Amino acid sequence: MKVREANIYVVDTGSFRPVVVELVTDEGIAGIGEGAVGFGCGCNGAAAMAADLAESFVIGRDPSRISDIWNDFYYNTFWGKGGGPIFYAAVSALEMALWDIKGKKLGVPVYELLGGKQRDKIRVYANDWSDGSYFDKPHEFAERAVEVVADGFDAIKLYPMSPYVAENDHNANFHLKNRYVTREYEERTINIVKAVREAIGYGIDLMVDVTAEGTTDVMTRIGQSIEEFRPFWYEEPIDAFDVDAYRVLKNKVNIPIATGERLYTRYGFRRIIEQRCVDIVQPDAGTCGGILESWRIAAAAETSNMRYAPHNCGGPVLTAASVQLAACTSNFVIQEVFPYRPDIHYDIVTEALEKKISNGTITVPTIPGLGVDLNHTVVDRFRVAQIS
Repeated sequence: MKVREANIYVVDTGSFRPVVVELVTDEGIAGIGEGAVGFGCGCNGAAAMAADLAESFVIGRDPSRISDIWNDFYYNTFWGKGGGPIFYAAVSALEMALWDIKGKKLGVPVYELLGGKQRDKIRVYANDWSDGSYFDKPHEFAERAVEVVADGFDAIKLYPMSPYVAENDHNANFHLKNRYVTREYEERTINIVKAVREAIGYGIDLMVDVTAEGTTDVMTRIGQSIEEFRPFWYEEPIDAFDVDAYRVLKNKVNIPIATGERLYTRYGFRRIIEQRCVDIVQPDAGTCGGILESWRIAAAAETSNMRYAPHNCGGPVLTAASVQLAACTSNFVIQEVFPYRPDIHYDIVTEALEKKISNGTITVPTIPGLGVDLNHTVVDRFRVAQIS
């Protein structure tokens, strides 16, 4: 069996543009993958990179030789060593599609190829639950959080440092510039966490994500101030590359620390695991190098008694891949999902898992491969490249 064709899509769902790759073999088996750079800037660059890599290293190859192809990406591009999110989003999407093909060829879910599943249901937490609204005041966050909990979620992620949004300026990708956090903004952050916790109670797990907005001293002070509200974790308080700052903060803040969405490959995670600078690692299979790379990072973290929460800032293809990993990794804790996006977001695939969430869990699918298929009636108009 050989890969004969690669199709690359940048699917515009409104405020989100997932990069989707489809690899088609000469036996008619198609595999799909996703690069997780659908927000911010970079999706078109990742799509072009995926097309370049597919043409150079995938077309004409046996798709079952996943590690051999991945190593060509790493060693024979020059940029693979030390590559960043655009390069590894492309790598991840292609690698994911190869796993999907292999599972379909063998007639088994991907998790069966990684040791088999250890759980039948995956606990999830709701992210991006603003439902199209842009909040400013603490009570606005709190009121919406109550509605999300009423939908059946017992774990939610909160962004208390999300920036003020000017009227008619709904670019949700803006962040604080120059790590400058005013005292007013710091107090607002703490008050948002307080308001949401008081609204939903302590029976709901609350993840607090602060997207590396401030300096070490400020983020340490904010972390100490929200300890009393018992967050499930304090996510990305500092830039991911500053391992030493994470060690300083972790020694001063009594909340589990999570990070990893902006680290790439097992090499990028090595030092933060060795130094035990966090409690939960969050590699994203859509940017860290793919399914096997995320599995390897989870295993390395397990040796340091760290937990693993697959990051998922993507569409339904990435959710399906993340659930495969959640099913088979020993130190898995909880899975990120985006349940409140427009219908087109989920219509990228058939039978999106986000639409099957019940009581805050997803049942692990038993369908071969990733468990979802591309919906060509939706995605075909978004194709940006075809390589054969």
